[in-house]
Amino acid sequence: MPRRNLAGLRVLVTGASQGIGRALCVVAAKKGCKVLAAARSQPLLGELAAEVRAAGGTIETVVADVTVPADREAMAAAARSAFGGLDVLVNNAGIGATGHFMDSDPQVLRTIFETNFFGLIETTRACLPLLREGVTPAIVNISSVVGRRALPARSLYSASKFAVAGFSEAIRAELAKDGIQVVVVSPGLTQTNFSKNMLEQKARMQMDHMRGMTSEEVAEATLKAIAAGKTEVTLTLKGKLLVLVNRFAPWVVDLFARKKVRELFAEEIAAREKRRAAAAS
Repeated sequence: MPRRNLAGLRVLVTGASQGIGRALCVVAAKKGCKVLAAARSQPLLGELAAEVRAAGGTIETVVADVTVPADREAMAAAARSAFGGLDVLVNNAGIGATGHFMDSDPQVLRTIFETNFFGLIETTRACLPLLREGVTPAIVNISSVVGRRALPARSLYSASKFAVAGFSEAIRAELAKDGIQVVVVSPGLTQTNFSKNMLEQKARMQMDHMRGMTSEEVAEATLKAIAAGKTEVTLTLKGKLLVLVNRFAPWVVDLFARKKVRELFAEEIAAREKRRAAAAS
């Protein structure tokens, strides 16, 4: 794909009130984009709009939940009303959970998929008529490194992001006839409130998100990818290394993952082996 001139592009960002979504709105506006910020919190959207406008940027907001059909239609209507159309859709809204699958609540998985997958694809569906009329149109799906290589205690979140990857690959070819590019951005650990907003936190090994990239760095990398016409972007050195090793030697990642799980559950394993030995004697 040819390079895009970001200035003047009409951009809709979901999950825009915090973290990566908020940073995307701020940075995109600084680069001359006309931003439509969508999120569930009116107060946080108001703070975002004030910051962007104070810096001379163009932004409109719409209170919307990507899991609600009427809200998805409201986002598309707001894009047409505010800017006369849409050039770039950034599907950023997402939620997560940690913990081993057997300990998880089935409803948590369904809730994650409603936002991370079904909300994303139906928001895309709602916006496609506008994107077909857009200037160098693109759909940007914010995924995750664990959407390229799943890790223990992230099964629910990983599954939702793998679904996003599959959907993105399929429609990338389908929408080529309409001139719509599909971009998948896979951040690694990012300094956001994502971990605090998780539905469940049951993982024995916690990951320190504050040691990852900043939201602004992810936003810059995402907009750079959009401008350059890239289709796949993996962020952070550790994230790129994980994907690279998994591509050529997935057994290595499996080995380390199994080893780590056994270390974390050493007492449980020892107790189970003791019970088995007692039963056999």
